[in-house]
Amino acid sequence: MKLFNSAVILAGGKSERMGFDKQTIRVHGRRLMDKIILTLKKEFDEIILISNKPVLYTDSGCLLISDEIKGMGPLGGIHAGLKKASSRYVYFTACDMPNLNLDYIRFMKSRIKETDAEACVTKIGDWIEPFNAFYSKGILDAVESDLLNLKGSIFHLLKKSECCFIEEKEARKFSPDWSMFLNLNTRQELEDYIDSLNL
Repeated sequence: MKLFNSAVILAGGKSERMGFDKQTIRVHGRRLMDKIILTLKKEFDEIILISNKPVLYTDSGCLLISDEIKGMGPLGGIHAGLKKASSRYVYFTACDMPNLNLDYIRFMKSRIKETDAEACVTKIGDWIEPFNAFYSKGILDAVESDLLNLKGSIFHLLKKSECCFIEEKEARKFSPDWSMFLNLNTRQELEDYIDSLNL
């Protein structure tokens, strides 16, 4: 089994605050999801896309799956992605995170090799960034147990896992403005993001 072969994009959220399906966000005429997929293909051989609308991605070259345990939010997506992935460690991001940072992804890989941790996530203060992160197949049983017991919290999972936490100070060397963790939840955030590209 390869160590870092697989990346997962979660695209199954409800998009309630955005007002339309975030999978269809377009920036300068181009679908944001296509940009994310193409960027990940520079670093990963296998891209897994978890979506409730797989018809949107028939020509993407991605493996298309849906949550096995429905209605449990992002943790359900982590569960499905870990089960399908062909590598021991799996990178996870979301369809509304436009600023992938390949240098930081490579840095996380190096930290995992040093620590042999079950997950590698970033902290900002007491907050944990659950995406732009790696999770190991080694936590799959714990994920499934939490889901079956209706515990959908990624933070609950990480508390009982052997996790490599990257502190904010270290992460900001790669993204001083923290933009690599930006996620677009509202129309205003989307407009601000597009405006930033035009500066």
